Amino acid sequence: MDIKNLTIQEFHDALCAREFSAREAMEESYSTIEKNKDLNAFISLTKEDALCSAGAIDIMIARGENIPMLGGVPIALKDNMLMKGSATTAGSKILNEYVASYDGWVAEKLKALNATIIGKTNMDEFAMGSSNENSAFGPVKNPHNKECVSGGSSGGSAVSVACGATLGSFGSDTGGSIRQPAALCGVVGMKPTYGAVSRFGIMAMASSLDQIGPFSKTVSDSEILFDAIRGKDLHDATTFEKKELRSKPVGEEKKTIIGIPKEYFIEGIDSYVSNYISEAIEKFKKLGFSFKEISLPHTKYALSTYYIIMPAEVSTNLARFDGIRYLGVSEVRSDIKNLKDLYIKTRGVGFGRESRRRILLGTFVLSSGYYDAYYSKAQKVRTLISNDFERAFESVDVILTPTTPTAAFKLGEKTSDPLSMYLFDIFTIPVNLAGLPGISIPVKKFAVGSGELPVNFQLIGKHYHEADLFAVGKEYEKE
Repeated sequence: MDIKNLTIQEFHDALCAREFSAREAMEESYSTIEKNKDLNAFISLTKEDALCSAGAIDIMIARGENIPMLGGVPIALKDNMLMKGSATTAGSKILNEYVASYDGWVAEKLKALNATIIGKTNMDEFAMGSSNENSAFGPVKNPHNKECVSGGSSGGSAVSVACGATLGSFGSDTGGSIRQPAALCGVVGMKPTYGAVSRFGIMAMASSLDQIGPFSKTVSDSEILFDAIRGKDLHDATTFEKKELRSKPVGEEKKTIIGIPKEYFIEGIDSYVSNYISEAIEKFKKLGFSFKEISLPHTKYALSTYYIIMPAEVSTNLARFDGIRYLGVSEVRSDIKNLKDLYIKTRGVGFGRESRRRILLGTFVLSSGYYDAYYSKAQKVRTLISNDFERAFESVDVILTPTTPTAAFKLGEKTSDPLSMYLFDIFTIPVNLAGLPGISIPVKKFAVGSGELPVNFQLIGKHYHEADLFAVGKEYEKE
């Protein structure tokens, strides 16, 4: 049995036909993880829960019962998503003893569908990073070239799908943390509209930007995974009821007008990437799609805006990790003299360099005398960026851009230059600031071991119009 090349629909059909059992699929997933353990994609494995879920599905099949589409499907969760009884570290040393006491929204939804949750994936600490080199548990390596980064912050989730350990996984996207590692690993990564998926049970990084979404091998699989976790949740006031919106009726996808923002096709994009993006555009043209050049003039301010708003929210959200409520860092407990000493030593040892940097930046921009000069002004620019997209969508249905300016870079290449690392998110950040849906799709099938580094393009849609992205993406994949 080899489930690596199956789509979710193919897996479901084969499982129902008893070509293999859910337990066998689970065991194959763990075998693949073991074979690829040098990629460092997983922080912990949830074997007891996986065995229970797989066993339940096998009993249902033996009884001739109908099983859900995700029943028995091996799935992984980013390690900032709570799952009752599982270690949940957010890639940080400060949480290395924390065990979740309840299921978050995503874990609850997947368990209800009897998906087989295989484990928790490695990530940049508290989702802060673009390369997955900031994890307290070591970097995640790219399966296409182990000397290269996987992308971040959801690198482990991307790698789990790329190497065939799981058929799907979930990550969080604050400034590109799903779409960007998907691009570097050659899989599909989707960020939904802000509020389409509940953030209940996810460790918050920047609450007005965070959004949970799926990784998969195909756009169709991405749609299945998204449909499984979307919807209104009373625990998250930003969520909304399911909406099925399309710019064009079913069957008329090729009448969709694709916008090309001139601000995204600039100097600085690696020629390797730009050549593949041009190939994708030509393929769309051959499929009958029409294109229109558009302008998003405030794009040039997006990076600066993001790196004011995001650290400000990080500074607030991470204040709860004080070394008391979540156990803290064991090696400093014996040397604590007073409360101030506890805070300093626990947070100093527990948080990594990048987390400390962003907490300090956020505290600064929120401090007296700087709030209006930085944070308040950044929120006004955020509105201008959002307005740019609204005007653009008056004449186009979706927008196409590169996902990243380069393919995967070498491990350690940018770690000494934070600004260079931050610039890597330049094409994904505006989508989060505007709360729009976006999907990162491989230009072609980049097989692991082929020697090629993957390149993805990004499709951006109107608010609530995930259906447009899936429809256009599936048309592209048909060829």
